[in-house]
Amino acid sequence: MGGIRGLIEAVLPGLVFLVTYSITIDPSTDVTSDPIGTLLPSLIAPLVIGVIFVALRAITKQTTTPALGGLVGTIISVALALFSGKPSDFFLVGLWTNAGYGAALLISVLVRWPLIGVAVGFLMGDGVAWRLDASKRRVLTILTLCWTGLFLGRLAVQLPLYLADNVELLASMKLLMGIPLYAPLLVVSWLMVRSVYRRMDAADAV
Repeated sequence: MGGIRGLIEAVLPGLVFLVTYSITIDPSTDVTSDPIGTLLPSLIAPLVIGVIFVALRAITKQTTTPALGGLVGTIISVALALFSGKPSDFFLVGLWTNAGYGAALLISVLVRWPLIGVAVGFLMGDGVAWRLDASKRRVLTILTLCWTGLFLGRLAVQLPLYLADNVELLASMKLLMGIPLYAPLLVVSWLMVRSVYRRMDAADAV
């Protein structure tokens, strides 16, 4: 997850957008009449944060790839919001991402090639041998369904807020359903994978 810095880089741009938007936008303001003038402060703020993250990584001679990826995503989000004049479009990339990941994971389970299993097999040097082991296949299928639930659950909560153009609540839910859900599921996934592989290794040793 990139440690503390990775967590900050993931959370801070969205938080800065929410705070800046809440401070600078009057609820009675018609944003569509002057989208650039009204939205610019709240959209520029996360861009500045993204540039700072990239610069700090470059200065400290760390890989800039994670920060650059976040900056590109922020640039696309800002462009969508400015182009449409709708501040809620700042969150379109996240909605697309959740829909894409959720659909891909669900389809992978339906065709009996759970993507978490594919990823774990690659990382553990197991290839696709896990598919021949009932315990591994069951655990990895369950984990894939859990991750499917995370992404589709985000979409189910956030899409209605996007359609209602409830920007502040949408931004809040994006933050609450981000790292606070992602991190525990990642830890649980790691523990379950480690457990099933250790159990299999112990059985093989005997």
